[in-house]
Amino acid sequence: MRIGELSERTGTPRRLLRYYEEQGLIAASRCANGYRDYDERFVDRVLQIRGLLDAGLPTRIIKQILPCLDQPRVIHFSDATPEMIATLEHERDRMTERINCLVRNRDAIAEYLETVLRNDRDRARATTGREAEPAGR
Repeated sequence: MRIGELSERTGTPRRLLRYYEEQGLIAASRCANGYRDYDERFVDRVLQIRGLLDAGLPTRIIKQILPCLDQPRVIHFSDATPEMIATLEHERDRMTERINCLVRNRDAIAEYLETVLRNDRDRARATTGREAEPAGR
């Protein structure tokens, strides 16, 4: 697929896809006319890269761990320097903290919605003397 289709399917600007290629995160073959041609597997790869970047990992670390995301997994132990291991442990712990915060926020929103909806149903029952119609009807 060409860069425009990959961009559209992943929601990633073309400029950013070129950057990923410069960083060695993805690779394109070239058509006779010089256009980039990406394999179908790069749709998932780009989405994984975006998720890892959103989680705060730098591209140099992403490049080292991307093979671990492939099937079958390919892990290069020679790349696992003490600095990289410490960085990955730190990033893992930071992601865990973010996940815990997101779960707390999701649960708080769910509780709030439940209370609001219950109060709306109770108010409707008190006003009409019957169960309120579900929203959207």
